[in-house]
Amino acid sequence: MAAIVGVIQGNGKFPQKVLLRHNKVIMNHAMTTTTFSLQGHRVVRNLGVVRGITVRSRSVIGTFGASIQTIFGGNISLLTELCEHAREEAYNKMWEHALQMGANAVIGLRYDATEVMQGVSEVLCYGTAVVVEVSPDSPSSAAQSNPAATR
Repeated sequence: MAAIVGVIQGNGKFPQKVLLRHNKVIMNHAMTTTTFSLQGHRVVRNLGVVRGITVRSRSVIGTFGASIQTIFGGNISLLTELCEHAREEAYNKMWEHALQMGANAVIGLRYDATEVMQGVSEVLCYGTAVVVEVSPDSPSSAAQSNPAATR
């Protein structure tokens, strides 16, 4: 069964995006980073490169609407929305690939985009799938073993 993206209330006041399967959280978006380490955690296993790829094209109506928007200048919202959807789809596919490999985090996250043909773009999201655990010397680790440490 495929995983779905959901939103849960995070530790703070902000909701967090998570990947759900059978209504259980299987990966938290906070466990992805563009850096090569995850604060408060240590990498215990490197599983290799993961990727998500999507290829998108503009519709005739979208192209016409974007052309009209360029006349007035500023943000071309139709194309911005198309790009954001493509990035999100590639990211979710990358995440699913990481889960299939047994990862609970992705480090070194990057995006790349290439125009495959006129009006058709490929968006690639990639990173390194890893298994991490809470670092023994992290503040969150101290709080788990001694709840009074956070007061």
